[in-house]
Amino acid sequence: MKYFKESVETMPRKALEKLQIEKMRSMLRQIYGRNRFYTDKLSAVGVHPESFHTLGDLKRLPLTEKIELVQAQSDILPFGSNTTFEESAYHRFHQTSGTTGTPLRVLDTPDSWDWWGDCWGFVLAGAGLTKNDRLFIPFSFGPFIGFWAAVEGARKINALMIPGGGRDTLQRLHLMKELGTTAMCCTPTYALRLAEVAQESGFDLNKIPLKTIINAGEPGANIPATKARIELVWNAKCYDHAGASEIGAHSFECELQPNGTHITESEFIVEVLNPETLEPVPAGEQGELVITNLGRIGYPVIRYRSGDLVILNEQACACGRSFARFEGGVLGRTDDMVVVRGINVFPSAVENLVRRCETVEEFRITVSTNNEMGNLSIELELSKNANPDSARKTVDQAIQNELSLRPEITLVPYGSLPRFEMKAKRFHLKDN
Repeated sequence: MKYFKESVETMPRKALEKLQIEKMRSMLRQIYGRNRFYTDKLSAVGVHPESFHTLGDLKRLPLTEKIELVQAQSDILPFGSNTTFEESAYHRFHQTSGTTGTPLRVLDTPDSWDWWGDCWGFVLAGAGLTKNDRLFIPFSFGPFIGFWAAVEGARKINALMIPGGGRDTLQRLHLMKELGTTAMCCTPTYALRLAEVAQESGFDLNKIPLKTIINAGEPGANIPATKARIELVWNAKCYDHAGASEIGAHSFECELQPNGTHITESEFIVEVLNPETLEPVPAGEQGELVITNLGRIGYPVIRYRSGDLVILNEQACACGRSFARFEGGVLGRTDDMVVVRGINVFPSAVENLVRRCETVEEFRITVSTNNEMGNLSIELELSKNANPDSARKTVDQAIQNELSLRPEITLVPYGSLPRFEMKAKRFHLKDN
């Protein structure tokens, strides 16, 4: 399945912008006067739904920050004021992981949950999945939206969805083998963890006919060294995807993998702004993703500051889609960057360098400050037959060459670092 909705994905840019305007006007009409949070925000700047006519009018709308949504939630417990309908209209509850602070609770109506399914339909079809695939989702489902929506996406493309909850990692591998799994959705960390357990247990991954892995939930599939390792150990293609509980599944990698992820522009409007000045960045320059979802009337986000750093590319893709792309996917976060001895350091950059060493099984990064100077410390857990001196030297030289920093590297016993199924927490800040 090359496309999920071909007529939309290949729509000329002018027609696509017209569709975005129509959806935006419709959403504003539906939420104004009913959604307290956005009615107050729009009224405060004198904006009425009927005054929105072009995408250029976006700049008249106020930006939304996560802290505002969290505050609105705490003001009116338990769900906040960013709800358009009575509670009885909603049938699903989820919440953010809380990685960057207080978990944000989100609600979906049957219509908006169907929209989530469509968003994931674009993701799955973009990676080439069809009704002939058997999609394995190796998680026990909790309130984090995680791969709940992938289940709906599988329904949309008529693929067979195989739930992997209630099992340990080795049991999941055996189930994948027994059922002939051809595709899997998981975090990059867990894709590598499955392979690690397979190696420890003498399980032959080649017995699973897996050809496609769709990664989400954390950076990794857009980090070259991590992606390469996943593809090597599984002998399968690895595809990137990005989204957020409060936003939706907004971008996906197509089968041609053109060094970036397509934005599902029929369902979202994106802007790329300088995070300091909040002005649009020149074409081809990195900035903060500001995004508006168009299909979640019951819990909208308008001009939402995602904190994600992206580079927008509107050139046509050889896959035939007119959807713009994020070059390299999501490159990092505005709140991830730390300064170590005067050098800007992003966790994803360090991971890419560490993962280049093939014998590193797991790692933990700690940045500590001492007299306002930063120190970069890395704990490495190596495979059982690794040459420790060689591994230490490889990682040390990669970081010195690429980041101009001398890390403090510690080798720790095999199995001593934590393993993760959902979002990994490998980056730590320590204030001395």
